Amino acid sequence: MVDFHKRNLFSDEAHFWLNGYANKQNYRIWSEANPQVYVETPLHPEKLTVWCALWAGGIIGPYFFKNDEGHNVIVNGDR
Repeated sequence: MVDFHKRNLFSDEAHFWLNGYANKQNYRIWSEANPQVYVETPLHPEKLTVWCALWAGGIIGPYFFKNDEGHNVIVNGDR
């Protein structure tokens, strides 16, 4: 398996909210004081799903996924 590294493909999907919302689990802010900031967001904001992959041959994508009705779809399976 000399070429094992050439046979790996790493992929993931990411969601980008179109109203500027950022998932607090993905972004961390370090500070000495708690800013006590609250940001109101819609219950189901509009978002865009993007898929990309990385392998020894380069980058695959990005691909933007929507169904026939223009709604976002999940890339890696049914949910």
